[in-house]
Amino acid sequence: MTMQQAKRKKLESKGWKTGTVKEFLNLTPEEAAYIELKLSLSESFRQQRRNKQLSQVEVAKRLKSSQSRVAKMEANDPSVSLDLLVKSLLALGVSRKDLAKAIYE
Repeated sequence: MTMQQAKRKKLESKGWKTGTVKEFLNLTPEEAAYIELKLSLSESFRQQRRNKQLSQVEVAKRLKSSQSRVAKMEANDPSVSLDLLVKSLLALGVSRKDLAKAIYE
């Protein structure tokens, strides 16, 4: 039994319910796929910024935005649209092929 399985069993024995986020939030397959897509793009955005050794402030200047908006993009804030994530990745120089990889992952 793995550590995670042991922890789950212990929680369940104390009356806790375990499951996936999809189950907990009662998400449709489409909603779950949308969230996964946004998470993937958000993580790709953060990784691109770090790979280019740019601060959030530097990226914000490139995007004509604010540092707090960049932070929200990296944190997958619900107010951030897919459109903004895609445009921002392209502005950081991500190719369409790399963008497709980020979506696929």
